[in-house]
Amino acid sequence: MKRKWKRSAMALFSGTVLMLAACGNNTSAPEKKEEKPDDAAKQEESKKYKIGITQIVEHDSLNAASDGFKAALKDAGIDVEYDSQIAQGDNSANTSIANNLVSEGVDLIFANSTPSAQAAASATSDIPIVFTSVTDAEGAELVESNEKPGGNVTGTVDTHPDAIPNTLKFLKEELKAKKVGMVFNSGEQNSRAQVDSIKKLIKDEGLGLEIEEASVATSADVKQAAESLVGKVDSMYTITDNTVVSALESVVSVANENKLPMMVGEFDSVKRGGLAAYGFEYYDIGYEAGEMAVKILKGEGEPAEMPVQYPQNLKFVINKETAEAIGVKVKDEWKAEDVNDSEK
Repeated sequence: MKRKWKRSAMALFSGTVLMLAACGNNTSAPEKKEEKPDDAAKQEESKKYKIGITQIVEHDSLNAASDGFKAALKDAGIDVEYDSQIAQGDNSANTSIANNLVSEGVDLIFANSTPSAQAAASATSDIPIVFTSVTDAEGAELVESNEKPGGNVTGTVDTHPDAIPNTLKFLKEELKAKKVGMVFNSGEQNSRAQVDSIKKLIKDEGLGLEIEEASVATSADVKQAAESLVGKVDSMYTITDNTVVSALESVVSVANENKLPMMVGEFDSVKRGGLAAYGFEYYDIGYEAGEMAVKILKGEGEPAEMPVQYPQNLKFVINKETAEAIGVKVKDEWKAEDVNDSEK
């Protein structure tokens, strides 16, 4: 009897141990499931981000850049709530917009223009900032260097290394220009940098061109400034100045009425009546900035280590209607695309 009792006790003890072990395995299973990397990735993908957009003024080029930025995030499947604000050329409003976006705790700021990027960079060193429509990121003190930004700011610039040299060469060799009029906002760092770069290049390359400046503070000053150049110059060059481009038709009317061929800094200005440009689409640099934002939001890159990008595609575009109106003969060897063809 004692042996039988012992065998029964041993069997009961073994069964109890097995049951406890099984229970222990069941309680640990949910913890392993919560730690799966796939689940974390799915949660990240389903997250809705809030992005603040700050833009200094409203005009076709900057608007196109914003459209391109949004398209890049949409194509990447990023769920975004946007807070888009435009300063309408008012620097105090520009600063307030940047501070407001920081107070809202947005996940990322898209700064469209040099003043917008500078205001955002002054407002925060924690929130990632991606800019576009900036000409000289280093000169504007947005980054330590284009190759290694070093902070919370990076983005795409709106000038190609060959754009200004090609434009000046075209003015000199093809349009036989000698005195070039430039209307720009000298208070905008983006513009001052371009004009200084143009003057230096003319001197370094011995191009023999003279620059006649006409400075403006607001878009209301643009037409009068353009008119002040009549009789002093034989051509004009309108750079990517936000103040002037927002009132471009004023410069176009003055230039065309006085048969002054006007080179411009980007394609939208050619569509609006400028003669020609070595440039790119602002939509494209906005899209490229959006691709950078996607990497930042997904944790695949940090602004400090993401080099500033130049426009990827540079081409020569001309407005043949403008050329005909001011008496400029378009040569086949220019290999220029007619901006009006793209709209037909």
